[in-house]
Amino acid sequence: MSDLISITLPDGSQRELPVGSTAGDLAASIGSRLAKAAVIAEVNGTERDLVWPLADGDVASIVTETEERGLYTIRHSTAHVLAQAVLDLFPGATFAIGPPVENGFYYDFELPDGGTFSSEDLDRIDARMREIIAEKQPFIRDEIPEGDALVLFKDHKYKCEIIKGAAEDPMSATETGLVRTYENPPRFIDLCRGPHVPHTGRLGHFKLMRVAGAYWRGDEKNPMLQRIYGTAWASKKDLQDHLTFLEEAEKRDHRKLGAELDLFSFPEEIGSGLAVFHPKGGIVRRIMEDYSRQRHEQAGYDFVYSPHITKANLFEKSGHLDWYADGMYPPMELDGGVDYYLKPMNCPFHILIHDSGQKSYRDLPQRLFEFGTVYRYEKSGVVQGLTRARGFAQDDAHIFCTREQAPGELARALDFVLDLLRDYGLDDFYVELSTKPETKAVGTDEEWDEAIEVLRTVALDKGMDLVMDEGGGAFYGPKISVQARDAIGRTWQMSTIQLDFQLPQRFDLTYVGADGERHRPVMIHRALFGSVERFFAILVEHYAGAFPAWLAPVQVRLLPVRDDHDIYASRLADRLRAEGFRADWVGADEPLGARIRKAKMEKLPYVLVVGDDDVEHGTVGVNPRGGEVERGVRVEDFVDRLAADVTSHI
Repeated sequence: MSDLISITLPDGSQRELPVGSTAGDLAASIGSRLAKAAVIAEVNGTERDLVWPLADGDVASIVTETEERGLYTIRHSTAHVLAQAVLDLFPGATFAIGPPVENGFYYDFELPDGGTFSSEDLDRIDARMREIIAEKQPFIRDEIPEGDALVLFKDHKYKCEIIKGAAEDPMSATETGLVRTYENPPRFIDLCRGPHVPHTGRLGHFKLMRVAGAYWRGDEKNPMLQRIYGTAWASKKDLQDHLTFLEEAEKRDHRKLGAELDLFSFPEEIGSGLAVFHPKGGIVRRIMEDYSRQRHEQAGYDFVYSPHITKANLFEKSGHLDWYADGMYPPMELDGGVDYYLKPMNCPFHILIHDSGQKSYRDLPQRLFEFGTVYRYEKSGVVQGLTRARGFAQDDAHIFCTREQAPGELARALDFVLDLLRDYGLDDFYVELSTKPETKAVGTDEEWDEAIEVLRTVALDKGMDLVMDEGGGAFYGPKISVQARDAIGRTWQMSTIQLDFQLPQRFDLTYVGADGERHRPVMIHRALFGSVERFFAILVEHYAGAFPAWLAPVQVRLLPVRDDHDIYASRLADRLRAEGFRADWVGADEPLGARIRKAKMEKLPYVLVVGDDDVEHGTVGVNPRGGEVERGVRVEDFVDRLAADVTSHI
């Protein structure tokens, strides 16, 4: 019997190792740098700890700390260290689940007597975590019978629910039917599918971020747990870069800027997730909507309007009550027992408009568009400013066309949304294709496959990067969504385009073809902004509140140096307003420096300072946002410059 085993590497090459070698030994045999960077391995398609013993003929690769899956493991292992630290510091505490998430991790806990964590507690937990990391505790995998596991975790009721199958934990899956655990001796053990880093000393570049409440299993009827969020990275530099990024994102938070710039608010008297727009925010929103209307008219869309409520039978027919009821507000009983619903979608209304008269193939495609306000009952824990609201206006379009027209209409719609998004200052895109959900879906697999392939072809023909989102489609059809990166590199889902064979069937839509026979049209759902409110929030954060001149609520502010310059400043403001610009002026009641600072805090595109020379020569001093001060600029030249900015959307 040979003393060596042969392992196949990703490039197809072979490497011989002594019998009994582990995945970690494989990394070391390739090179010391790889061994140092190694986090886990993939063996025969399954992720394994580095201590996993290799067998002759295995196909193996090493996952390093800088790879996405390596970072996932670092965050997963750091979550275990967090759980151990909390249980050490808070006697009687119990723990629930603690998965990695984007850029970090969290763990849910329940403290005795309904206790909560404070900011000082996070400092203590951080210090204890660093002690655990310094101890270099190994992560030891085991699989034990369910009965033994229930005894082991008898003081932790949420773990027992997971063991019994009464609750799901994505981090606790097993392959053998036994309960898999990972232990950090001498005293911590957790349910876990793994894999993990070899020992806690492999960690350390982390920061605990915040505490939030979270219902057990996401159900408001269950106990509220304490969720600690953290972030973890492969190096100190990566951690610091991420924290710097978060600081910049916080400065751009639309909720913060919305209050500072007096754009919108969420009055408690109205309710969670329901915004009101103030005059300045209303100006920006009106300009956004007006420009969108103009472009839609040019692109051949017809404007329609629909009510905010409807009888239940409309959403029964569309399928929304079967598939989307959890996201709808409860019904209102009116007219002697008839249920009415606030609409969560506009599409059934547009179908009724389309179906109001017999259609011929000559009438297709028909493109309907509406800024339609919809209402969706988001749970309080997920409501987040304007980006996740309960009431919002969708820039909703529905295109009814023949099956043969669908590819061309989809391509046309994608060109339209990309072009319009560029006009608003977003130009770094990729496309995501969302396919049939596993459970909530109507229609045959053949219909879904056809729709998916049409969308895939349209996206690829545009030469765009395409990312698959398996199972992410709506219940009635697949969709492509344009993902846009903002000024600091964050990705936002923007426009969505969906191809729908199902709703035309449910509503028995037909048109008369050139052959005189009745045929079934297809339907394209298209939202450009997604919602006006959400797109507004994205623009606020993208521009950090410093809107380009064409969108800015105040484009120009005039500041007289002294009060004897007030008349000149006032007349210039009147002239600019007469030419269609948004201008105001602030008198010399305060020092000039204070007024300039206030204008800068309001992030105005232009501040014009006027003094003696300007009054005499018909000029202004131009203070462009982010630029150098320019003296003695002719008023006519400035007007031309501002007009060019507005026209070019600068």
